[in-house]
Amino acid sequence: MTLAHRILVLIALIASNCVNSEFANADEERPNIVFLFSDDLTTQAISAYHYGLDLPPTPNLDRIAKEGMLFENSFCGNSICTPSRATVMTGLHSHKNGIVNLSGALDPESPTWPKRLHQSGYTTAIFGKWHMKTKPQGFDAWEVFSGQGNYYNPDLHGPNGSRRIEGHSTDIVTDIALDWLENRDKTKPFALMIQHKAPHRNWKPSIQELELYRDITFPEPSSLFDDYEGRVAASNHKMGIDSDMTMASDLMMFDGDQAKNVLSRLTPQQRDAYLAAFESENTEFLANPPTGKELVRWKYQRYMKNYLRCVAGVDRNVGRVLDKLDSLNLNENTIVVYCADQGFYLGEHGWFDKRWAYEESLKMPLIVRWPGMVKPGTRSAAMVQNIDYAPTLLEAAGVKTDWPVQGISLLPLLSNGGVAPDDWRKTIYYRYIDRGHGVAQHSAIRTNTHKLLHFDQPRNAAEEASIWELYDLQNDPQEMTNLAGDPAQATKLESMKQLYWETRKRYDDTDESLWTNQRTRRFDPEDYIVPPRRR
Repeated sequence: MTLAHRILVLIALIASNCVNSEFANADEERPNIVFLFSDDLTTQAISAYHYGLDLPPTPNLDRIAKEGMLFENSFCGNSICTPSRATVMTGLHSHKNGIVNLSGALDPESPTWPKRLHQSGYTTAIFGKWHMKTKPQGFDAWEVFSGQGNYYNPDLHGPNGSRRIEGHSTDIVTDIALDWLENRDKTKPFALMIQHKAPHRNWKPSIQELELYRDITFPEPSSLFDDYEGRVAASNHKMGIDSDMTMASDLMMFDGDQAKNVLSRLTPQQRDAYLAAFESENTEFLANPPTGKELVRWKYQRYMKNYLRCVAGVDRNVGRVLDKLDSLNLNENTIVVYCADQGFYLGEHGWFDKRWAYEESLKMPLIVRWPGMVKPGTRSAAMVQNIDYAPTLLEAAGVKTDWPVQGISLLPLLSNGGVAPDDWRKTIYYRYIDRGHGVAQHSAIRTNTHKLLHFDQPRNAAEEASIWELYDLQNDPQEMTNLAGDPAQATKLESMKQLYWETRKRYDDTDESLWTNQRTRRFDPEDYIVPPRRR
């Protein structure tokens, strides 16, 4: 189908605002959707992004970029798993979708883009990490982890109960998804969500990837030993590679008893493979344990290797999905989306984890392939957010968004080589409340050139005096220098403050009680994948 033909079909579908059986004659023209989703897989680890550290290639993720569009400035609105996933599903920021932190559960009645597609005649499925507690709604098929899930031999929960499958979760989720793809209802267009646990902490790669990168020394980020001068809130973190990364659970530095605990989920054969993979390196470490900065450097290398081994497993399985689409002759009329729930720190500022509004965790990967609509090998510098996914995928399918989403459809970018129209957003909004890992509650705005952070509830006098942080992203992309106290930047600071308050108002985030008095909403126990314990 030519690009002109696709656009005409899309215009006709949108103009019709029709649903359900009214779409029957158009189903052959409506695109399928494969939504590939990872947990904590950051842009720095994807070679197609071409910036940051010199890390191993990700050929299958790069293939999507070569055949589609890579978004260089894609951001989350709340850099933590459950809130970000709710935003992806609903097109609403946390204060509007009801999930502001990890304790939240997705309201079964909430409108979502898969539910809307299902209502319009799509067959839908989701497999893997869900992480929103209540049972997925609007899917013909689903099997998901109850929470974080396990890397090895995971339990999957579905409409027909639970089952444990032996193997690595990344491979297992892909196996289930490909089987569904083969046996789906072929009379309908489909939307398939494949959602991986990897590379979430504690970074257990598959046996197949355990030997990767053994003889490689990865370059250290220049801010690995950041002293947080001028950034009071950052100095109170509890996510440092030096002090907060555990030797046994995180880094596989274990003795016999620790190994039994850390590897308790594994079968004897899997456990033997793990012990063998780390035995010589662990023996060498124990013979001459490093200290001080050398210990940090050792921990960084071990962390990076296991994290990137998990990434390699994701990339390999993304390749399996792309190959299956080819073999089933589905690639021409299928939109492939790859993204993650947020960014992650690969040693920048001495950190692992996410949560901050600083670039490495604020920025999230987004790559879209749509043959005939998206010109191969294009990149967009326009600022986009995860609130945009729902309206984009619905408009691509010709389905009306019938709830007040806060995002913007990305179709103008996808159909125009990534070039943004003149009225495209100039500011994105961020807000974090969870408080894990010592990260203070804060909110932020980002423009193309600057970023302003506001810390909502200072915990001490030093934080009270540093409630604002201002960064010049063009001259200080690593955000090492807080300009909020610089008299020469007073005018810029005031203009950014004004923009900050205007942005909060635009997204209707003006009721502080939604954050300060947040309580976990309880639903009927039957709505939960695993019913919550009674309080």
